Amino acid sequence: MSIAVDIDVLLAERGMSVGEFAEAVGISLANVAVLKNGRAKAVRFSTLESICRVLGCQPGDVLRWVPDDK
Repeated sequence: MSIAVDIDVLLAERGMSVGEFAEAVGISLANVAVLKNGRAKAVRFSTLESICRVLGCQPGDVLRWVPDDK
C-alpha cells in the first residue's frame, strides 16, 4: 500500500510550472521534487493547506491511496 501524490497532474491542468508552484506554496524546489517522486515520509497540514490554496483543490485531489498488487 502506498500514497500517490498527483501534483504533476494538477500543475499540468493549471498550466503552472514547478518553480511558480514552489514559490507560491513557500517550499523549496527540492521539497517539491520529494513530494512529486513519492519520497516524502510526511506532509505538514500547513503545507497541504498551502498546496490546496494555490492549486484550488481538496487534499484528496493531491493525495490518493494505491493498494498493493497482492
